[in-house]
Amino acid sequence: MKKEFHKRIDYGLKEFDIENTPENPLELFMEWLKEAEESIPDASAMVLSTVGELGIPSSRIVLLRQLDKEGIKFYTNYESQKGREMESNAHVAANFFWRELERQVCVVGKVSKLNSEVSDAYFNSRPRQSRIGAIASDQSKPLASRAELESRVEKLNDYFEGKEIPRPDYWGGYNIQINEIEFWQGKPSRLHDRLCYRKDKNGYWSKTRLNP
Repeated sequence: MKKEFHKRIDYGLKEFDIENTPENPLELFMEWLKEAEESIPDASAMVLSTVGELGIPSSRIVLLRQLDKEGIKFYTNYESQKGREMESNAHVAANFFWRELERQVCVVGKVSKLNSEVSDAYFNSRPRQSRIGAIASDQSKPLASRAELESRVEKLNDYFEGKEIPRPDYWGGYNIQINEIEFWQGKPSRLHDRLCYRKDKNGYWSKTRLNP
């Protein structure tokens, strides 16, 4: 079985003035993210890549929930595949692809768990059924049927009727401390503009223009 893909799209929607970019990449990231949010549904969606104990990578989509000077924050089940992999190897990569703007942002960094107060506050801000779902799902573990999952949800809805739903210990937030971040702007003939920021051991950023 074989299928070849020959469709090509020639990019060239936007200019990228690399010479006049800020010294702190978070300023540029926030600018690009704001522009993406104005026209793209789920602009905060990112591909998170982790590596397990055997050195095998895995990727999935998660949602950026906060961006600040400390880094990128997201939430998940600590006992999921990604949670277990981050526990054994804290080094991760994340990728944002905004097709409509012909842009990518690629991040490399190290994760750490957010404190319980921050995770509690975010969990309590979620819709009630999302909180129920976080408890009902043994994320990444085998599931016999959809009916089994729906039965758990029904039982939890009955149990928590009229009650507050506490955050389970196995669910919470992470922060990615960014050590490297690349900004990619699509250009014609695959001659894309790429700018990479790297942080040194003293916390200072350097900028390097990369070949496409």
